[in-house]
Amino acid sequence: MKVKPLGDRVLVKPIEEKEVKKGNIIIPDTAKEKPQQGEVIAVGKGKVTEDGKILPMEVKVGDKVLYGKYSGTEIKIDDQEYLILHQDDILGIIE
Repeated sequence: MKVKPLGDRVLVKPIEEKEVKKGNIIIPDTAKEKPQQGEVIAVGKGKVTEDGKILPMEVKVGDKVLYGKYSGTEIKIDDQEYLILHQDDILGIIE
């Protein structure tokens, strides 16, 4: 299934942090923090202004981005977790 975001929305695949074990302590998945970085999978056309002009997107497919901890809406496509968020929720591009 393919999803094309509308307007200034972005489809992001969260990048899971590598599991680090310290001693014999195992942290369950439910206690782990959500990732705050991901890879842009798809982008919308851009934000439409009040006068009908389209502002181009600043991110593109393949960019690695940082986003807010509680930003966006989580969705599941073909057993894969994704996040749809507004471009304004993206804090920066990782270079």
